[in-house]
Amino acid sequence: MECKKEENASTCTCTYTTCDKRGICCECIAYHRRLGEIPGCLFPPEAERTYDRSIAAFIKAYK
Repeated sequence: MECKKEENASTCTCTYTTCDKRGICCECIAYHRRLGEIPGCLFPPEAERTYDRSIAAFIKAYK
C-alpha cells in the first residue's frame, strides 16, 4: 500500500505541525501506542491543543 503522506497531512487535525510523523498515520499511531498515548487527531480541538495525549486526557475530553 502506498502512503499518501501529503494528502493525509493536508487533512490532519493535529496542531503539532513540525512532527516528523505528520501525514504518516501508521507511524503516528504506532508511536503513540508505544508511549501508551492516543494520537492528537482523535481528540476534540480544544483538548488536542493541550498536547496531552494521555488516555486520561482523552477520557476527560469526552466525558
